[in-house]
Amino acid sequence: MVFQDRFAGARLQEVAFPDDKGDASAELTAALAAYSADPEAFTGVLRALQSARLLVPVVALLGEVEYDEKGLAHDKSSDMAAVLIENPAGERALLAFTSTEALQAWNPEARPVPVPSAGAAQSALQDNAVALLIDTAGPVRAVVSGPDLVGLAAGWTLAELDGESVWLKPADD
Repeated sequence: MVFQDRFAGARLQEVAFPDDKGDASAELTAALAAYSADPEAFTGVLRALQSARLLVPVVALLGEVEYDEKGLAHDKSSDMAAVLIENPAGERALLAFTSTEALQAWNPEARPVPVPSAGAAQSALQDNAVALLIDTAGPVRAVVSGPDLVGLAAGWTLAELDGESVWLKPADD
């Protein structure tokens, strides 16, 4: 078999963020700074997240371990997993980061997986998490939960109605 024939007809998946260098978006950074100065400005964070890319960290988890005749452990298998944390009440949150710098401040061994914010929110819900925890190691930590997590995951539009932020579900949903 010729090496080239092995991949005949195969299609490579397009990279979702081909020019991504791991920096936080300027819009999201500004929204987080405003939120840090005024917690009432959280709506700005949600607005920025609607079009932002987040980095979901994955870490290696050791699977089965094999021991040799000298009792030395040898890695038999490992898996990569997204990181969920749990609070004392048993509620879980999926970690996500705005930049590789923020991710590495938390764990330099973690690997970034770039996803749209809606995809990170969807993953959180699929993993039975109640929140998406953004930039847990700072510089500004934000938690998206409840109706905001559902609206972000569904790709709904954030709007203002009678001075309140609401998520608008498209008519065709």
